[in-house]
Amino acid sequence: MVLLRPLVLLLALLVSDLYCLSWFIDVSESQGPGATLQSFSFNCSSYIPTLELLHVQPPTTFFNPPSLTRWQGTYVGKMTLSSSARLDALTVNHYELQLRFTCGNHVTEGRLSVDVQRDPNRDQCAGRFASPAGEIIQVRETVTPGTPLYTLLLPGQGAQMNITSAQDPPYFPGPFSIDGQGQLWAPSQGLKGQAQKVFQLQILVTFGQGRSCRGMLMVKVLPVPSSQVSFPQQAQNITIPENLVPGSKVAQVHAQGFDVRYEIVSPVPCRLFSIGRVDGVVRTTAPLELAQAPDAAVTRLRVKAFERLRPWDSAELDFRVDVQSVNRWPPRCLPALLVTQIPETTLVGTVVNTFTCTDPDSPGSTLDYQLLFHSPASASSLCLRDRVLEVNDTLDCDVPGACLQHTASILVLDSGQPLMATKVPVLVMVTPVNEFSPTCVSRTFRVREDARPHTLLGSVVGTDLDYPHNSIEYSTSGGSAPFAVDRLNGEVRLLGPLDYELQKSYRLTVLLTDHSQDQDPTCHRSGSCTITIEVEQDVNDHAPECEPPFQELTVYAHLGRSLEVTTVSCRVAQEPQRLAFSYRIVGGNSQSRFSLQGAVLVHNDLLLGSPWPEQPHTYELLIRVADAGPSAPHLSTTATVIVHIVPWRASTGATSTHRTTVPSRMTPLLVTDTEVFWQPEPWFVVVLTVTGALLLLGLGWFLSWFLRRLTQVLQTSSKPTQALLLNSIQGTKGSIEGFVEAPRMETPQAPSSVMSLHHFDGRAQDSRTGRDYLFNTHTGARRWL
Repeated sequence: MVLLRPLVLLLALLVSDLYCLSWFIDVSESQGPGATLQSFSFNCSSYIPTLELLHVQPPTTFFNPPSLTRWQGTYVGKMTLSSSARLDALTVNHYELQLRFTCGNHVTEGRLSVDVQRDPNRDQCAGRFASPAGEIIQVRETVTPGTPLYTLLLPGQGAQMNITSAQDPPYFPGPFSIDGQGQLWAPSQGLKGQAQKVFQLQILVTFGQGRSCRGMLMVKVLPVPSSQVSFPQQAQNITIPENLVPGSKVAQVHAQGFDVRYEIVSPVPCRLFSIGRVDGVVRTTAPLELAQAPDAAVTRLRVKAFERLRPWDSAELDFRVDVQSVNRWPPRCLPALLVTQIPETTLVGTVVNTFTCTDPDSPGSTLDYQLLFHSPASASSLCLRDRVLEVNDTLDCDVPGACLQHTASILVLDSGQPLMATKVPVLVMVTPVNEFSPTCVSRTFRVREDARPHTLLGSVVGTDLDYPHNSIEYSTSGGSAPFAVDRLNGEVRLLGPLDYELQKSYRLTVLLTDHSQDQDPTCHRSGSCTITIEVEQDVNDHAPECEPPFQELTVYAHLGRSLEVTTVSCRVAQEPQRLAFSYRIVGGNSQSRFSLQGAVLVHNDLLLGSPWPEQPHTYELLIRVADAGPSAPHLSTTATVIVHIVPWRASTGATSTHRTTVPSRMTPLLVTDTEVFWQPEPWFVVVLTVTGALLLLGLGWFLSWFLRRLTQVLQTSSKPTQALLLNSIQGTKGSIEGFVEAPRMETPQAPSSVMSLHHFDGRAQDSRTGRDYLFNTHTGARRWL
C-alpha cells in the first residue's frame, strides 16, 4: 500500500525560462515491481510532449522510465517501480529522481524526492534468515567470549527473540544467546578450538497480537587467518556541508587485504550514511538539514572491512562526520517593503514601524539591523533602535526642501557563513500640516479723486509660516466700497469713480485664506487685516449748472442806448463754495450787439454805422460758463438765451397840429417769458419704452386668445341647432298641407343656408294644434317639429 499524499501537479508551460520544481512523496518498502509512485498532469496543446528520467541518486535500477499518455485533453505521466525493485528502508531510505518535461520549445525540469518508509505490516522474517538454508555467519575462533557476533535486523519494535534449537555439549562449547535487539552473543566459553564447526541456531521471533515467525542462523567458525585485513589510515574527522544532496560522496576508506568488502557496523541502522560494499565510498542517504534534524550535526561511524571469502578476517575503522551548517537563505522580514506617511507634527520618539525578521537557516539566532539612507543621503530625521524605526528629529515642512520623501533601506545581516543579508526598502513620506494662519500688515493707500477705474492703489502682502508661503487667496468682506482685491496677488484696484465731497476715506477688511498646505485639501486657515484708502486732492470734477439753462426774453431797445438783458446765474451744486466763474458768448452774437459784464448780459446799440432795425429781431445766444478757480481741469457748461429785440420809437398823431413829445428818455420795458418744459431722464425713457412694448404684446396675446375661444364656442353651439333643423325639415315635408294656419314667417322648405341664420334656443307646444316647435327668443322665428 502506497502511503501517498496525492499530488496533482500542473506544470505551467507558458514561460520560456527553464526553472526547477520539487515534489516529495513517501512510499512503503513493501511496494513491489510495477507499483505506481506518482502521477503528473501536464498541459501541452500544440506539440507532442516527452517526459524523461534523467538520473537517480543514489544510482539504482528500481525505477522505470516514466510513461506519458493523453487523457481528456491533458497528458498524464506516471512513475512506477521496475521489476528489480526491492525497497529496503534500512538500506536506503531516500532517492532523488530528476525529471524533464518537454513541450515544443518549452522545457521544464523537476526533482522527485522519494522517501522509503518502513512497513510495520510487512512479513517480519524474510530474506536468507527465513530461508531453509538460513543466514550464514562467519566468525573467527579467536572472537572474544560474550561479544556480539551478529545483529538480526527486523522491522518494528517490541519483538521477542529466542533460540529454540538445542545447544547441548560436547558439540556446543556453550550456549549462544540473542537479546530483544536482535544481537547474537558468543558463548561465554568462547569459540577457541571450534574452527570449521558450523552451529545451527533455530530462532523464534514473536511479535505482538500473537504473530511470530521463524528463521535460522548458521554460525561458521573460521580458523585464525594467516594474513589480517587492516586499514592503513588512522581514524579521522570529516567535515561536510549540510547542503549535500542524498547520494553525495562523503569519504572513501581503503583496507589492505584480498577481495575486501565493507560495511557500517555502527550505528545500526545508519539513517544518514551508507558505504559501498566494494569500493568503500561513504555516501549520504538522506538530507542533512540541521534545522529539521539537529542530531545530524555529529555522526560517529564504525566501518568494518573483511575479505569476501574469509569474513572473519576483518578490521574496523572509526571516524567522525561533522555536518557544518550552510548559510543558504538570507533573513526574511515582515514587512518586506515599508511605505508609510507621517505628518510633520509627529513627535520625536514616535515609532514608525517595527520589523520582524527571522533566519530560515538558524531560527532564533541574533540578527543585525542597520539603517541606510538613500535620499537625503545624510538625513537624521529617522533612526533605527534595534529593529524599531523611530522619528529622531523634528519634522518641519515649513522650510523649502525640508518636507521630503525619506528613502532608506533596512539592512538585516545574519551570523552564518557566508554572511547573507536582506534589504527592506523603506519609503517614509512626511506630509505637511497647516499649522499657522496667514497674516498681513495694515496699510494706508492714497488715491486721487479723478483716478480712473482699474487704477492700482497698492498690494496687500500676506505671509504664512506654512510652506509654501505664498499659497494665499485674498478677498474682501462685505461692504460696497468701489475697490477690489485680486484673489491671487493681493493687488488693490479701483472699480468706480470717487467723490471727495461725499467720502474722503474708506476702510477695507481684507481676508486671507491659505491653501495647499495640508495633506487634507479641505483644511484651510484664514486671517485678516484692515487697509485704509484716503481720497486726496479735491479735483474739479463737477461742471457748473445754470438756473435756468434756457431763457427766452423780449427786450424793447432804444436807439443809442445800452440795456441789461439778464443775469446768468450758475453754481456747482456739489461744491457750493466754488463761486468764481468766467463767462463768454460763443455763438449767436451777430453784429456784436451783445456783451457780457461778468454774469450780466448787456445789449449794446451804440455801434456806429449799424443800421437801426426797423422790425423786431431775435438773437439765440450761447454763453459758455467755466469755473475760474485754481483747480484743474476747468469744466464748463453752456447756457442758451433767446432774446427778441423790439425797436422802441416815439409816435406822433397825424391829424393833430401839435406835437406830442415823447420824453427822450423812457424806462425800458423788460419782458421775461419762461417756457417750462419736461425733459425726462434717459433711463426713464428706456423703462417706459420697454414697459409699453410689453403691454402691447400682452394685449395682442389676450385678443388672440379671446378670438380663439369665441370661435370654439360658436362652432360648438351651432352643431345641435343644425341637427334640430334637419329633423324639423324632414318631419314637415309630409304634413305641410294640413297646417295652413301656421304663421307666415314659417318657411319649412327654406334652404339650409337660410335656416342656419336662425339660432333656435327654445322649445314650446302650440296651444291650438298641440304641435311642438322650436323658437328664437331674439327674432321670434319658429320651426315646427
